[in-house]
Amino acid sequence: RSMKMPFEGMSLMDYAINSSLIMNNTALKHDDKTGLITFSKRVDTNLKAQKDKLQINRLLKSLYRQETDFLESDFGRLYTHIRHYITQRSLIILYTNFESQVAMERQLPYLRKIAKQHLLVVVFFQNSTLKKLVEKEPLTTEEIYQQVIGEKSLMEKQQIAHTLKNFGIHTVLVEPKHLTVQSINKYLEIKAKN
Repeated sequence: RSMKMPFEGMSLMDYAINSSLIMNNTALKHDDKTGLITFSKRVDTNLKAQKDKLQINRLLKSLYRQETDFLESDFGRLYTHIRHYITQRSLIILYTNFESQVAMERQLPYLRKIAKQHLLVVVFFQNSTLKKLVEKEPLTTEEIYQQVIGEKSLMEKQQIAHTLKNFGIHTVLVEPKHLTVQSINKYLEIKAKN
């Protein structure tokens, strides 16, 4: 549901799909196995991690069918699925979007459980429209109010990232247009540390 938000003609889901395809291609070129899990209220796709040449085509077919919906994502079901199907320690890159600290805290117990068994990177989105609003010089009282609310929202996103990091969960808080580059940089950074 939170991935339906539009940005420059695409949804956040579209950005995540594009980024994950490039990320998977990069990982395969670095001789890593890649797989895919998509979920909302239930797990929709479970593509087992492999490193053969056909994996990118399987990913493409799976991601092509993905659509956003209005249901709240079930992170508990995701955790159970990961625990059951991913038996060896893995790097898990989770594309999602938390709009508030409360929304993240509802999912935090499941994220912490995943992070105990795997190396978890939570990738979520900075609202670039709000960022532009905050950086603009306010001219009216209404614009001052909007700017204060925008700053509060941006600070809350930073707080979410900080909270996740405090629990040992890697985070990438990024504007949609920089998603692919920042995600790949995080993957390469982690790979360089072995």
